[in-house]
Amino acid sequence: MSEARVDHQALFSVLPNPYLVLDADLAVVDVNEMYLRVTGRTREELIGQYLFDVYPDNPEDPAADGIRNLAASLQRVLRTKEPEALAMQRYDLPVPGRPGEFQERWWSPVNTPVLGPDGEIEWIVHRVEDMTEFLLSRPVHDTPTGRTRTRAVTEAELYAKARQLQETNEKLRAAHDWERRTALALQDVMLHAPDLAAHRGIAVRYMPATRSLNVCGDWYDVVDLDDDSFTVAVGDVVGHGLEAAAVMGMLRSALSAAVRAIREPGAAMDLLSRYARTFEGALATTAAKAVVDTRARTVTYTCAGHPPPVLGRRDGPAILLDQATDPPLGILTDKTPRPQATVSYAPGDTLVLYTDGLIERRGEDIDAGLLRLTDAVTHHADLDPEPLADTLLTRLGVADGGRDDIALIVVRL
Repeated sequence: MSEARVDHQALFSVLPNPYLVLDADLAVVDVNEMYLRVTGRTREELIGQYLFDVYPDNPEDPAADGIRNLAASLQRVLRTKEPEALAMQRYDLPVPGRPGEFQERWWSPVNTPVLGPDGEIEWIVHRVEDMTEFLLSRPVHDTPTGRTRTRAVTEAELYAKARQLQETNEKLRAAHDWERRTALALQDVMLHAPDLAAHRGIAVRYMPATRSLNVCGDWYDVVDLDDDSFTVAVGDVVGHGLEAAAVMGMLRSALSAAVRAIREPGAAMDLLSRYARTFEGALATTAAKAVVDTRARTVTYTCAGHPPPVLGRRDGPAILLDQATDPPLGILTDKTPRPQATVSYAPGDTLVLYTDGLIERRGEDIDAGLLRLTDAVTHHADLDPEPLADTLLTRLGVADGGRDDIALIVVRL
């Protein structure tokens, strides 16, 4: 049975709700028939026009804030790339053919972003429910005192409730924004790696999630062990916000201390796992650690529930370092210490450690993301670490961030 072709333009045109499509500059690019019907406009009057040139504030109602609320919502959608629904708003429409005259209208709007292949917003679908008829046709009832409730009173009550809901949403959004900024500042301080400055052949990146108000607990670290060896690590704490950032800082510091005392990454990871069992927020954290011996030209690595590091060969395909994997931190295991494996490298090879936000995509097997990463490392092995780090983020579609935090280390061996 052949797959039927769907005429999406025809479907959009006859949808029973009013729809408007905006571009990233908030200019109207498409509109359906129901929207034209409820607004009394024509396509010619709307297409190509800036939304708020077509629908200005009603100058006869200086207290009106519906248009301002809608504009603020659209800007938030552009910034967060997340859909947003507004409480019922009053914004009056200009009466066609009668300059300066406005018609009272009540709306319940929803703004939904449409992302392009690069993850940036291409369109915003603006859907509205016209609540005007419902509001204006509400029956008038007698109060217990015998006084008649006018429509103006009912309107005022509904408007007040809508405003209250809107203000509550804005307070919650402000609280989330504050927590996000605080967690990012905390994370930035705790990600400081003093030994990194001495390694011109190492590039690091941290990308907070762009479609979430919460910060996650991803980290990276670089620690010198002696003149001939150093260690690199990445980790990912389960959870969001300030708690995840704080747990990240404790685990990162503990692993940094452990590897200075215990050179073997498997034994150091085992010690960190025991420490993680002492507080709930650290359970199921994943981590990967590698010790680079520059004299022996070896990489010794271990992974605790974490995606495997990648070793990019200068004269061959990149490989996954997946021979020393174990459950996440805090989970009991019969292997003590945790497993580790050693692989030789040639000068000019590249070691890449990362967190799952770089490769995981919703609805896709993780092997597809691993294949994209190894292919990208193979095809760009000649780049220096800094441009290679940026190229990997671009090739995997997260140059501007993704749904999850990303920590990335690129080491030229």
